[in-house]
Amino acid sequence: MAVSAKTLPIPPNPESLIPLHTKSNKPRSSTLCLHNQIHHLSLRKTTQEVSVLNSSRTSTSIETTDTNSNSHINELCLRGHLEQALQCIESMQALDLTVEEDTYIALLKLCELKRAVSEGSRVYSHLSNSRIRLGVGIGNALLSMFVRFGNLDDAWYVFGKMVERNVFSWNVLLGGYAKAGFFDEALDLYHKMLWAGIRPDVYTFPCVLRTCGGIPDLTRGKEIHVHVIRYGLESDVDVINALITMYMKCGDILSARLLFDRMQRRDTISWNAMISGYIENGVCLEGLRLFFMMRELELSPDLMTMTSIVSACERLADEILVREIHGYVIKTGFSVEVSVSNSLMQMYSSAGNWSEAERVFSGMESRDVVSWTSMISGYEDNGLPEKAVEAYKLMEVEGIMPDEITIASVLSACASLGLLDMGIKMHELANRTGYISYVIVGNALIDLYSKCQCINKALEVFHHIPNKNVISWTSIILGLRINNRCFEAMFFFRQMILSLEPNSITLVSVLSACGRIGASMCGKEIHAHALRTGLAFVGFLPNAILDMYVRCGKMGPAWNLFNDQKNDIAAWNILFTGYAQEGLGTLAIKLFQRMVVSNVHPDEITFISLLSACSRSGMVTEGLEYFDIMKHEYSITPNLKHYACIVDLLGRAGHLSDAYEFIQEMPIEQDPAIWGALLNACRIHRNIELGELAACHIFEVDKQNIGYYILLCNLYADNAKWDELARVRQTMKERGLIVDPGCSWIEIKGKVHAFLTGDDFHPQIKEINAVLEQFYQKMKAAGFSETESNSKDASKDEVFCGHSERLAIAFGLINTAPGMPIWVTKNLYMCESCHNTIKFISKVVRREISVRDVEQFHRFKDGGCSCKDESFRGKT
Repeated sequence: MAVSAKTLPIPPNPESLIPLHTKSNKPRSSTLCLHNQIHHLSLRKTTQEVSVLNSSRTSTSIETTDTNSNSHINELCLRGHLEQALQCIESMQALDLTVEEDTYIALLKLCELKRAVSEGSRVYSHLSNSRIRLGVGIGNALLSMFVRFGNLDDAWYVFGKMVERNVFSWNVLLGGYAKAGFFDEALDLYHKMLWAGIRPDVYTFPCVLRTCGGIPDLTRGKEIHVHVIRYGLESDVDVINALITMYMKCGDILSARLLFDRMQRRDTISWNAMISGYIENGVCLEGLRLFFMMRELELSPDLMTMTSIVSACERLADEILVREIHGYVIKTGFSVEVSVSNSLMQMYSSAGNWSEAERVFSGMESRDVVSWTSMISGYEDNGLPEKAVEAYKLMEVEGIMPDEITIASVLSACASLGLLDMGIKMHELANRTGYISYVIVGNALIDLYSKCQCINKALEVFHHIPNKNVISWTSIILGLRINNRCFEAMFFFRQMILSLEPNSITLVSVLSACGRIGASMCGKEIHAHALRTGLAFVGFLPNAILDMYVRCGKMGPAWNLFNDQKNDIAAWNILFTGYAQEGLGTLAIKLFQRMVVSNVHPDEITFISLLSACSRSGMVTEGLEYFDIMKHEYSITPNLKHYACIVDLLGRAGHLSDAYEFIQEMPIEQDPAIWGALLNACRIHRNIELGELAACHIFEVDKQNIGYYILLCNLYADNAKWDELARVRQTMKERGLIVDPGCSWIEIKGKVHAFLTGDDFHPQIKEINAVLEQFYQKMKAAGFSETESNSKDASKDEVFCGHSERLAIAFGLINTAPGMPIWVTKNLYMCESCHNTIKFISKVVRREISVRDVEQFHRFKDGGCSCKDESFRGKT
């Protein structure tokens, strides 16, 4: 049984329905002159003031008055004077004059024609208070009006109360359900119609077939096809057109073509059904062939034909064909049609030719909301969010009200530009217009607030979306990831898979979160899920899985995956990044040599990772050599990131003056990252003068990046410049910059545990503190300073560390078997005190302890670290 997207249950017995309460209109106390014959009738309430025309008035004269009054109302309806006709009806009821059924029917048809919902309700109220029975005529008029208004509740109630129904009654209601998308209900009604002995006609089957195509349900569609043959309607053009459309919607192209080829007479709708059907099913070339065949037969295409053909050109992305069809549109005069121009704009935007789309837009004599939306979304899709915002502002000036697609497109542009204020205004507009109920708008708002660092607002929007789809869940998971709330991202993913099947983008987002906090076991579970569902090799997902293993330091599984992706440059770059994080420059160089032998051409990202690996390993000569190779052998023009790597390479090695000179000689303007690399080198080697110079250049351009303030604070703290440190921290406070609290994650038996700085709420906090206290006592006995042997006595140079990794390591020691390695991930830099403490712990417990901070991996073993204390080499 197919299930439609909407549910509107039909009771088995129409009599069981409860009617909707309609507002009754009280008769007005006003004098009405319907005709010269009743001019002197008064509506005054006191019986003393009622004047009698004459005592000899006969029943014949009353009937004449009724007839003339009804005729007068019918005449008003013919002229379109709805309000006057309603006033006459109300006055007739006040005078207890009979309103004929034909008069009501004329009024109902006029209300339907004018889309006058409130007036139609008034007529229905008067009709309900009258003694007229709901026969075929009046019932069908009510049905037609309510269906036109989309009021299926009252339509169904009227249908149930009708004393007699004909095929038109069934067709009207059936068509209403089909048009509203209540496909299963429409099919149920069709079967009730057959059981009632009503013979379907040429108007019945197009409605029923529309429902089969809308579900889509090919089996039921074939059953209806049998009914068409049984009732002898297989030669009717409208019915055959509906059958063709149904088969196309259900993907049965062959059956549709068979019907089309057997048609003795075809109209434009027949051709359109085939052409649009081919295009919707991705067989665009066959659709174009039919179009050319149509032209050879000298049949003129209509708007539907041209819109479909333009859509086919959009899918084929054939530039020559696009221009030929555009020329045909202009030649045949279809370019003046708004719908065709809208399709042309969409076609050019999809092909990346937004300038041609602009020309089409500028040449339009009139534009509707679809025109503006096509242009706005075209700009956004082609990476021009500024133009998208400008176009929307012009749309506002023109007084065009946006729809849900417009709002979503503008929100996407605001997210790309970081325009939070404008995004908030669009959010308010969506609330006022009711478009906030559309899931596409909610998804765009989640993306906006996530990218503007308002993740709590994004969560609020997410929780208010009634029918969340895969994109909703993926957007919030990705939003949490980019806002460094990876623990919650994983929680939301687990909630999602209880009700929805994630797509490859969802898995990429959650794998990134796993890699960020080092949750390798959870990452393995997602890898297994991708293999089970067949998504493991879709899109970027293979590289996302590889990246997760590399970020978690699991190079063994990473190499196993890499062996299946050797021809993908992105996979090579991910491995280079892993070696850079590990500080394994020698292995990175060997990998590069292997890459060259494999005939894989390196790109600019390859050299960024390779230079970074050389920098972390102190391989200055090799790094400079590969910088020259990149320029001269591979003709890659260095960008700012490459220059930053060279500054970092020279600076880390202690060549600060060379690094500064290199910056001065750069052929392109420096950005904050260039000076940030120099500032970090000055921190390592405790060069205050050059570090302050670098900081000045940074803050001239970027005053909001908290990372640079932390580097400067650490530089002052390392040199005991406490007053300068306090000044920088005060500046941070004034600018509203808040350092994230220290947080470390450790994964035990597939479950991730998070530890915040000063966390006293963990169930095992007493045991954790006891274990750490034992280590501090041993460190003190071994001659370590008081600061390093006490987590609660952090010096001023450690204010941006938090020591949360100590809690995670102690928890791991308590909950894992002796000798098992411990893996911890941290969101901040590791301070020297924690570095020395963990070296000591690794020696005492004889375990390998890996800690990844924001910069690199630290692998502790037997009292040493893989970084060789490089980040603290300038300290005494």
